[in-house]
Amino acid sequence: MKPAAIHDLFPNIDPGSVPFLAILDQFYMGVVITDTVGKILYFNDVQARIDNLDPNDVIGQKVMDYYRVDDDVTPIMKCVESGEIVDNFACYYRTRLGKIVNSIHNVYPLYSHETLIGTICFVRDYSITRETFETISQPHASRELRTFNIPATPAKSRDLGNGTRFSFKDIIGKSSEFVKAVESARTASNSPSSIMLYGETGTGKELLAQSIHNKSARKDKPFTAINCAAIPEHLLEGILFGTAKGAFTGAMDKQGLFEQADGGTLFLDEINSMSIGLQAKLLRVVQERKVRRVGSLKETDMDIRIISSVNEDPHQAAERGALRYDLLYRLGVLIIRIPPLRERMGDLEKLIRHFLYKYSVLLDRNINAISADVMDIFHNYYWAGNVRELEHVIEGAVNLVTDGEAITIQHLPTHISKTIVSPSNEVVSPSRQTGRRDVSPANSLNVVFPTDSSVTACPQDKSLAKIQAENESQTIREMLTFYQGNVSRSARKLGLSPQLLNYKMKKHDIRRSDFLV
Repeated sequence: MKPAAIHDLFPNIDPGSVPFLAILDQFYMGVVITDTVGKILYFNDVQARIDNLDPNDVIGQKVMDYYRVDDDVTPIMKCVESGEIVDNFACYYRTRLGKIVNSIHNVYPLYSHETLIGTICFVRDYSITRETFETISQPHASRELRTFNIPATPAKSRDLGNGTRFSFKDIIGKSSEFVKAVESARTASNSPSSIMLYGETGTGKELLAQSIHNKSARKDKPFTAINCAAIPEHLLEGILFGTAKGAFTGAMDKQGLFEQADGGTLFLDEINSMSIGLQAKLLRVVQERKVRRVGSLKETDMDIRIISSVNEDPHQAAERGALRYDLLYRLGVLIIRIPPLRERMGDLEKLIRHFLYKYSVLLDRNINAISADVMDIFHNYYWAGNVRELEHVIEGAVNLVTDGEAITIQHLPTHISKTIVSPSNEVVSPSRQTGRRDVSPANSLNVVFPTDSSVTACPQDKSLAKIQAENESQTIREMLTFYQGNVSRSARKLGLSPQLLNYKMKKHDIRRSDFLV
């Protein structure tokens, strides 16, 4: 609140002594005070949270300049024009920054000696109102939209000048296992020892590798990356080690990546895809810290930090012969596991917000809302492609949505929307398309119907989706009862992350406190 602004409405009263302002600051609803031309004089913190706006930016602005209201009917201006109370006015509006809000307004005229001097408006976010009501009457219902606070200022593309674009401050995630991996990487950044990153495709291995380089003393030197799975073996050797003139027909003296990365960091992505023979040659380079070009007898010393990655457990890769044990020991002095997205679902909404922002800017769109059905799918989907797959899904959806609309099921790729969503728009099988193990309890439960041919009556007058939801709720309750309310142990037994189990508990109105002994 700006005292000078509220003084416009109460010129004869010291702004610091207006008794009700301290109360309004703590009010549970949004509160807006305006003058008779709609200029905002007061804007409390709750309203700031509803609109994702800074009160200091809004105070002094006119309502019609800062909000776009459907049908051009603004409850505040309606009160100003009529001088009468506007009671329980349902309003759908967009803020200047693009957030969509469904709300209920109660606006009261402010008079001084029978002269209208302004209005005071109380705002209740409709989604919160609906959620509160349905918690009592329909505990399994969810909100229609999930909105995200998307910045208005476009992000600047970054090129750090050393072959990288990312540092640790660009990493998104607060899930415990993910934070542990990031902190391990940060701690080891200045060590000369080799690091092996282990994570499924799309988990962000190169992002972490670039962050390690930019935190190290080598940050001013080049970061060089190569995907060992993308280049044929007969070309990969020359690319890595370089070539000498005459080594083969047409060969020229040419530096390899090891020489180019001298003084810096070389990132060998998916090294378990490299042939065993080439791994043996790589092992000698790693051991001796010398590189010999293909067709040359001369060895060149090198000062280089090697970060490698594998897309499977490195010890399992070694057991099946895809990775030499001796190379594993050399490159895996420190092995850091990056958890897949399905194990860090608590970060899902932060990642969605980031990608909505990224592609809204890139595609010149204004998209900041996703339907509850889509959020249910996102929370239950297996995400075989992890964060990269999520990014591609968001990018595709933003391409199909017009400004101001929410992303709905129809905007999702067919392999997600058709396979996962039942006719009632409830999640049925979030991972069947991937061919992976289904980790959702609702989908691992068997609904058993009588097989006796003499039984002709319908066994239950319920949809399959409702039966699955009931079974899921019952299974979660039984597990929490067995583990006396311990969510972590219950989640581990059910094959879920604790974040996903908490999400399902909220969905089924299950309270942990009911199971504590």
